[in-house]
Amino acid sequence: MSYGLPVTESRSCRSWRPPHALDVAAVLDPLCRGAADPTFRADHSGGLWLTATTPAGSGTAHVRRDGSGDVRARAWGDGADWLLDGLPALLGASDTAFGDFEPHHHPLVRATHRRAPGLRLGATGRVWDALVPAVLEQRVTVVEAHRSWRELCRRFGAPAPGPAPEGMRVPPTPHALLRVTDWEWHLAGVDATRRRTLVACARVAHRLERAAVLGGEEGRRLLRLVPGVGAWTAAEVAQRAWGDPDAVSVGDFHLSTVVGWALAGRPLDDDGMLEVLAPYAPQRHRAVRYVRASGFRRPRFGPRTAVRDHRAV
Repeated sequence: MSYGLPVTESRSCRSWRPPHALDVAAVLDPLCRGAADPTFRADHSGGLWLTATTPAGSGTAHVRRDGSGDVRARAWGDGADWLLDGLPALLGASDTAFGDFEPHHHPLVRATHRRAPGLRLGATGRVWDALVPAVLEQRVTVVEAHRSWRELCRRFGAPAPGPAPEGMRVPPTPHALLRVTDWEWHLAGVDATRRRTLVACARVAHRLERAAVLGGEEGRRLLRLVPGVGAWTAAEVAQRAWGDPDAVSVGDFHLSTVVGWALAGRPLDDDGMLEVLAPYAPQRHRAVRYVRASGFRRPRFGPRTAVRDHRAV
């Protein structure tokens, strides 16, 4: 898709000039699963490397904003053309609701909205690549989930095509995860509940990609048909796969507390968070993105959740 925007194409690279303010790093940040994510890497030039499974096969893309304001992307692998075709959407060109957002209900959201005009909601167009790490993040600490993601990519994902930084991998395909044995799941630190969910997702992965076409609540509802995929997981996928502006991650261990302190000055539960965010509907997730982008940190009154190692169980 070109979205009616000027795009210069060649066989393996593309240049796109966004017609609006754009913070490339901020838009792509939700795709990164920790500093050592093997599917996402920043380089010294200010560019970002990412890998993906696509309908055409695996691919690697390098995205960088140059001095003229253009975004330049190069891609390698069987999925290269697919990745380049999706460049504008990846960087928020399909975020048509951006201009309709009203940030005036809370000072923090209003100030961040003014300070970060380039923070748009990107859409990868790929459900599977967002679904696997989201399931891994169910009911465990971020440290545990990121460790499992790295291990699964390292052991069952293909090497990144092209001149990607050393150690980069493509996310494991549904077929690859269906071949993982119980012992290998254990070595990756994935407990029985999450592995059952991942296997169930892998078996119908081709059907789940339709969720990105449906979008909105209908897309999230399709994802929730898979046993083990609840509202939180569906929202996490929706935020990344189709840039859903209203998908709130209800059930998150920390989110309601952070939003509560940031917007109400006190901790809240999920119901309280949704009440505070209600004025922003149908763009509640966008309001949460501004809270996160503000740099706000909630007060800490106790020890952090202990990191468990399921491999030792």
